[in-house]
Amino acid sequence: MWTCAVDGAPARWRLCCRVSGMMEPKGSDGGRDRESEAGLALRYQSYRRRWLVLFASSALSCSNAMCWLTFAPIADQTARYFHISMDQVNWLSMIYLIVGVPFGFWTTWILDMLGLKTSLILSSWLNLAGCAMQLLSVADFIPQESWKFPLLMVGQTLGALAQPLVLFSPTKVAAIWFPEQQRATANMISSMANPLGILFANILSPMLVKKPSSMPVLMIVYAVPAAIACLLTSVGIRNKVPPTPPSAGAANSTSEPFFRGVKMLLKNKAYLILMVCFGGGIGVFTSFSALLQQILCVRGYSNTFAGLCGALFIVFGICGAFVLGMYVDRTKKFMETTKINFCLTAFATIAFALVSRMRDQPYGLAVVCSLFGLLGFSIYPVGMELGVECSYPVGEATSAGLIFVSGQLQGSLFIYFLPALAQPVTSDGSACQVGVGAALDWTVPTLVLAAICSLEACCFALLFHTEYRRVSAEDNEDSSALLDGAVSE
Repeated sequence: MWTCAVDGAPARWRLCCRVSGMMEPKGSDGGRDRESEAGLALRYQSYRRRWLVLFASSALSCSNAMCWLTFAPIADQTARYFHISMDQVNWLSMIYLIVGVPFGFWTTWILDMLGLKTSLILSSWLNLAGCAMQLLSVADFIPQESWKFPLLMVGQTLGALAQPLVLFSPTKVAAIWFPEQQRATANMISSMANPLGILFANILSPMLVKKPSSMPVLMIVYAVPAAIACLLTSVGIRNKVPPTPPSAGAANSTSEPFFRGVKMLLKNKAYLILMVCFGGGIGVFTSFSALLQQILCVRGYSNTFAGLCGALFIVFGICGAFVLGMYVDRTKKFMETTKINFCLTAFATIAFALVSRMRDQPYGLAVVCSLFGLLGFSIYPVGMELGVECSYPVGEATSAGLIFVSGQLQGSLFIYFLPALAQPVTSDGSACQVGVGAALDWTVPTLVLAAICSLEACCFALLFHTEYRRVSAEDNEDSSALLDGAVSE
């Protein structure tokens, strides 16, 4: 007879099991080995239900990203429909970043203290309410000037409140529902659902809105995924955690109190470097997605082509993330992978700044945007896993959340200040159909963005060093469990 227990785990995971029956003779090593393996099997267990949780959270993240970038690929048509300036159109995207900074701190507490179920269900209803307000803003009975744009901003704000709740969850979903050898892959799938939503927005918005009067159709189409995601999360996610943890790391998830965890992160040099530099990379990608149409239209490229470039950026990013996720699951080389790809991303940013200045270069722009996504966007889930590894045993939502808050803050600053560096143009070759104001030349802003990305990549490559704390803790835990299981009586 032998016993196994998960010490220090949450209440539902304090597992104590006794197994009795026929056993090998006391001196048999084979019996001890089999008994130890059986002990580990009972100690940690994964459930098929984890895939439903992953799918529901991914669907919600995808829908929220669609709502975020609904108007960026059709900025000129949005300005004409609502009779607003391009700066006001940018606020429709930037409100997500601004709201995400203060609310992000509350989100980390909600995720680590109240759990995934509460966070995701709350996020799904906020996201659906935001889509409903967007739909109301284009209703025929709403006065054009006085109410339409304010209602649209209210809808975007509700969606912005939902965003941190779902964007901070991938590392949490992977940590508490998936075994060690599937964590990076699960995190990759959940994290890449957000750029998949950006991909759909880049394709659908220009396709559905050829003229301003088509805006109501767009709102209806985007409300459908929000309703489906709300149904999936509300009905499909029934538990905060699985009955039995899938790994030692899951058993000790959120082992540090929230405020104590934040203090630990602020004293962790490696984590602070990651938060600033990798958060800057997130800010670069955010501003790139929000401003792409405005950057390209002034050179004569259509909204459809700008949407295609954004789609290539996302598609190649998802493909790269899939490969990198499987690679780091097997090798655990989080740091090396992130550093190499971050540096290569800086070169892709420089290439985009140069090629986007040229007219009649669709193939060059398509290639550069594809490389930008392949090299840069693909490291997002790996970077988030790296944040957990260098900050363990701090809760996954706290470590991932502060990185994302850093990215939201830097992204909002980029989107706010970069247009101030752009110069008005009156070129006949412009394809911009602005509502209020003139089209802008984005040569200087794109070069500044490339310089920022290069600086942060260099700082990260040279200064960031860490040990993989969670991997080490799980190796020690498994070794201890095997030794304990070998003791029989």
